[in-house]
Amino acid sequence: MAGEPIPNPIVLQRADPCVLRHDGQYYFTGSHPLYDRIVLRRAARLADLQSAAEVTIWTAHATGAQSRLIWAPEIHRVNGAWYVYYAAAPDGAPSADLPDAAETFNHRIYVLECTDADPLTGTWVDRGRVDTGWESFALDATSFVHGGAQYLVWAQQDLAIRGNSNLYIARMENPWTLATRAVLLTRPEFDWETRVFAVNEGPSVLIRGGRVYLSYSASGTGIEYAMGLLTAAAGADLLDPAAWAKSPEPVFVSDPAAGQYGPGHNSFTQDEDGDVVLVYHSRTYTEIVGDPLHEPNRHACAQVLPFDADGPQWGTPMANTRPVPASLEVLPPAGLAL
Repeated sequence: MAGEPIPNPIVLQRADPCVLRHDGQYYFTGSHPLYDRIVLRRAARLADLQSAAEVTIWTAHATGAQSRLIWAPEIHRVNGAWYVYYAAAPDGAPSADLPDAAETFNHRIYVLECTDADPLTGTWVDRGRVDTGWESFALDATSFVHGGAQYLVWAQQDLAIRGNSNLYIARMENPWTLATRAVLLTRPEFDWETRVFAVNEGPSVLIRGGRVYLSYSASGTGIEYAMGLLTAAAGADLLDPAAWAKSPEPVFVSDPAAGQYGPGHNSFTQDEDGDVVLVYHSRTYTEIVGDPLHEPNRHACAQVLPFDADGPQWGTPMANTRPVPASLEVLPPAGLAL
């Protein structure tokens, strides 16, 4: 892929995309549109992920806490092992026990572990729920290692704060246990964060040039979806909210000229040259039939994220160079022949 533009979408109908580059291979996961499984793909080039075989490494339980709405899996490497963080719910409806019941689901955060060399053929062990310290809607966990310590960042609802979810950080004792209490980093406060729903979610962390960049997504999941940014010095105490500066404006938004709408829930990877690659999902149309969460055509896209002395230069989503489906039908894993 070096020197060549990334063809988009890199994977059809996979929202909340997470790409991890390890030993020269790209590992991909994302929300399956049926929300009933966790899948992985692997390819030597981002361009080949769409045609790569898709392996189901875990399926939703028949009943119970991990039986419905499997959302936003992320794959990570920690201490030589593979981990997938994901959110699951016991039912498909919002909780009547929480305020704004029509808007809030029952998700909690869970983690799988694989100690085998190959995560596509290895055995995955359910390490259970990550206890974040209180009982409320929780999802979109991401993890990073910095200064010899592992951290978790995730979205959760605090019943004392208006809105659906805020972002929190904690240091970890091990990949499924927090070592510190949750620290609030950001809540939805600006107009662009509170369109349709008041949401901060989908965090992802990039460490580069002496800075820690924490991107996130905000508002509803339709065309209003957009990305925001927190930054901190790499040597700062990342558990101190005062160490983080929040951009008052979104950094990545819909671009009608490119035909891309609602970009967000991103991850970061790199290309063969070491350049940062921004991975995100977006839609190609604005008229959504029914609940946007159940519309399958959020596609995984990627583009190089340039840096200068001021940090990342986000730009706007790039236009598609591959065909995308026009219907609401869920495609088989191979999707279209691109």
